[in-house]
Amino acid sequence: MAFMQRKQKPQPEGTGLVLFQEVQQAMHAEKVLRAAGHVVRLVAPPPELRKGCDLAVEINLTEQPAIERLLREKDAAWISVAPQRVGTAPLLDVVKVTDFGQWTMVRAGNMKITYDKATGIIVNVSGGGCPDIPYLYAQLVDRPLAEAPRPTEIGFTLCALNLERALAECLALHAKGGTP
Repeated sequence: MAFMQRKQKPQPEGTGLVLFQEVQQAMHAEKVLRAAGHVVRLVAPPPELRKGCDLAVEINLTEQPAIERLLREKDAAWISVAPQRVGTAPLLDVVKVTDFGQWTMVRAGNMKITYDKATGIIVNVSGGGCPDIPYLYAQLVDRPLAEAPRPTEIGFTLCALNLERALAECLALHAKGGTP
């Protein structure tokens, strides 16, 4: 019997928010839930629902029992599930590319990665104000794009999440010749 994979479907109206104390917990839960085939997305919860974290995972409320069970099985630390209210916002998915001749800079949110178009080597990482930025910089700079670690695998902040988006765009651009 062939393995059946759950098809991704659009998020229905009855959505809820899984709330977290820390950004890294939200990022981990999103990965766990996506890997299990749930349709989820990271969102910014309204201020009155924030429990110390500026991220929440939007879920289909009809899947709440299965999602809670999976999060418990995977030791994902979460606080609660709340019905979604007006005021949530998707995370900005704006990516801006700037061509500097020899280099291409990709900006996602407040984070930027600049790489050499000819070699694919990351020459700079900048932006943000999160505590893991110096570590991310040290792990990414002077590495080929294809060999760079994924920022969300080694970082734990919104800056790492934005850097992940920038790196994904850099990889796509470099595969097409490095020019926007």
